[in-house]
Amino acid sequence: MDALKAVIAARELLAQVTPLKQDCGRYCGGACCQSDEDGQGGMLLFPGEETLYRDLPEGFSLMRDDAVLKNAWLLQCEGFCNREDRPLSCRLFPLLPTRTGCKMDWRGWAVCPLMAHGKTGLNPAFTAAVKEAGKILYSCEEHAALLDAIHQYNEQLKQF
Repeated sequence: MDALKAVIAARELLAQVTPLKQDCGRYCGGACCQSDEDGQGGMLLFPGEETLYRDLPEGFSLMRDDAVLKNAWLLQCEGFCNREDRPLSCRLFPLLPTRTGCKMDWRGWAVCPLMAHGKTGLNPAFTAAVKEAGKILYSCEEHAALLDAIHQYNEQLKQF
């Protein structure tokens, strides 16, 4: 499947379903949307997704980021956005698709209080949607490479 078509299909699956049956940002004060003390932070875009941000909504900026995958794009925001403007990484968080399902995204431990509850603490419809999105993403070579790189990055984080 084409990278852009795959990311659009995965975003659509997660357009209305969220980790909790209410706004989880109210639970933590939108911690995953906040930059760190150095103004760093943002969400990694999936291959092709940057084209959806050519005309950036107000409050967004794009920058290159090599932390997980060389020449990847990071989307930064001012801490609040409309749901329909959110990138796929936001829609998946705090889960991360795997080749056989999904698991908690280790990067979430720094900001997400839902991590301590694991998948059982999340809305089952959200977990199911992330699994389905993962099937779509893993059918695309570029997305599979990014997800594999994120899993490797998470394993490195666990070492610390």
